[in-house]
Amino acid sequence: METLVTSPVQFTKHALEEINRLTKEPGFDQSATLRIGVKGGGCSGLTYVLGFDQKLPEDEQYQFKGLNFIMNPAHGIYLMGMEIDWQDGLNARGFTFKNPNASKTCGCGTSFAV
Repeated sequence: METLVTSPVQFTKHALEEINRLTKEPGFDQSATLRIGVKGGGCSGLTYVLGFDQKLPEDEQYQFKGLNFIMNPAHGIYLMGMEIDWQDGLNARGFTFKNPNASKTCGCGTSFAV
């Protein structure tokens, strides 16, 4: 029997479209999977990780509306319930993170504290 695991993060329609666009770029490594995580650093203590990587033995694999991604399960306490969006405006361009677990964030939007 297969166990279904709820996705710890959600993606907006615009984020899904941009990730799909990136995976169709010439030269994209089709063996890579989207990785979501955190690492120490940044002006608030932790920085978001969002990129394409190879799956490690300790990673868990998730799916959100057809998008497969990997995450180290230890990062779940920092990221559970987070929403990832893509902004493509004049004032802001890039992925944004709305994290209900962050006690404070910095102005750049990629660093946070819990």
